[in-house]
Amino acid sequence: MAPSRDRIYGRNPVAEAKRGRRAVHRIWTSADASADELTRLAGSPDHQGIVAEVDPYPYADPTSLLAASDAFVVALDQVQDPRNLGAICRSAEAAGAAGAVICDRRAAAVTAAACKASAGAVEHLPIARVRNLADWIGTAKEAGAWVYGAAGDASQSYLTLDFDGRVVIVLGGEGGGLRRRVAGACDELVAIPTTGRVGSLNVAAAATLLLFAVAEAHSRAESGG
Repeated sequence: MAPSRDRIYGRNPVAEAKRGRRAVHRIWTSADASADELTRLAGSPDHQGIVAEVDPYPYADPTSLLAASDAFVVALDQVQDPRNLGAICRSAEAAGAAGAVICDRRAAAVTAAACKASAGAVEHLPIARVRNLADWIGTAKEAGAWVYGAAGDASQSYLTLDFDGRVVIVLGGEGGGLRRRVAGACDELVAIPTTGRVGSLNVAAAATLLLFAVAEAHSRAESGG
């Protein structure tokens, strides 16, 4: 039986795959195939003239992400849009997060679309899939992590937190937010204050703000500031 392989597309995703953890077996470019053929191979017209055949995505061990004493992780509760997943992973990698945790059901996986939206960041950021996110949060707390869930109606602002040590930021899926059991597993629920007429940020924007807030807090702690 032939080994299972995936296809990814776009200049940055293919370039980062070549530098990342999974083997790249074949590359098609506009020099080899027509735009229509590349669209067929990619399953999308957003290929930017390049498509690659790669090994399946190597998901990480969820227990390994909080090994470092100052590790911070983003956990996503049934985020279903692969573009949001990709954008969040791009921010997490840029902020220096130890990884991301996603649900293995009713949630986006690391597909070609997510890879494209991440500009290839998924090739470097460890991403783990878990069956039960609330249970994993419990394991993270046992490992010494503080777990903060983002909720628009929370009474506490994220600006009041110091984000010391191991930190997990949990964000809910588009529209529904955090499920009740996941929210209940968090140490605290926090809000992002807004002053505009739109009452909340989308999940990718909220993740970016919170991840860089954690990264800044850790940087200050390391410098003694």
